[in-house]
Amino acid sequence: MEFRQLRYFTALAEELNFTRAAERLHISQPPLSAQIAQLEEELGVKLFYRNSRKVELTDAGAAFLQDVRTIQSRLKDAVQRVQNIHSGLAGRVEIGLSGSHFLGPLPQFISDLAQSHPEIDVVLNEMAPNDQIDALREQRIDISISRQSVDDEFLCSRLLWPDPLLVAMPKKHPLAQHAAIQLPQLTNERFIMLRRETSRFAEKLFNACIADGFTPRVTHTVAEVPAQLSLVSAGLGVAVVPSSTRNYQPNTLHFSPLAHPSLQAHVHAVIRKDHRKAAIDTVLELLQSNVSS
Repeated sequence: MEFRQLRYFTALAEELNFTRAAERLHISQPPLSAQIAQLEEELGVKLFYRNSRKVELTDAGAAFLQDVRTIQSRLKDAVQRVQNIHSGLAGRVEIGLSGSHFLGPLPQFISDLAQSHPEIDVVLNEMAPNDQIDALREQRIDISISRQSVDDEFLCSRLLWPDPLLVAMPKKHPLAQHAAIQLPQLTNERFIMLRRETSRFAEKLFNACIADGFTPRVTHTVAEVPAQLSLVSAGLGVAVVPSSTRNYQPNTLHFSPLAHPSLQAHVHAVIRKDHRKAAIDTVLELLQSNVSS
């Protein structure tokens, strides 16, 4: 049985006239009659009552028509879906990200994407920054939303949006009077830092303090920025955080810009150079245009 036979059968079932069905199919009548006869022989049933005056569906033919229409509809959907996947309008995209990004523009973007591109299934995987890169290399995720730019033999990065650094402190902290904070001004402060073994940014911050002449007095280490801000809010120290997180507990915290040219927390999308999912490019293009607008 061929799909062509099912198409011929549907045309005849809807027209109930060999001449009109053949015209609709842009073929002559004899090939149509031959294909219908072959289909009936393969099925072992009569699909049509036909004589010189009219053509009618048998009960078996009417039932078969319903099933054939279902098959044709599903085939049409399958064709549309595979074309959408090829063009980047459908597919599954696994994204790795750390907790701080849930405080920025990303959640709203994912919500908007679900409305505008419902056939793109975005799955968020919260994980430490260094673990994201490992997962990306092992092809367990498709995109890493990261504050570190990675460009090597296998990975490349795209800048998504700038995210300047702020010093988070309690509202009544003496440094809250300063328009901007220089790193040496934090020499005697208690630092609440991310874990250096899982955050490249924490390692850079620690080394920047050393380069500016002091060893940061780290009193607490945590895995994610929300935990940093919660501890700062409790008066346990200060933290250097991205500006996109400043709406977290705004009533208890003060944020001042950190003036340090070599430190930044800009947000990048890191992907594999050899990725083959068109939906990845669609998500990144929409993300870049969405944030920039």
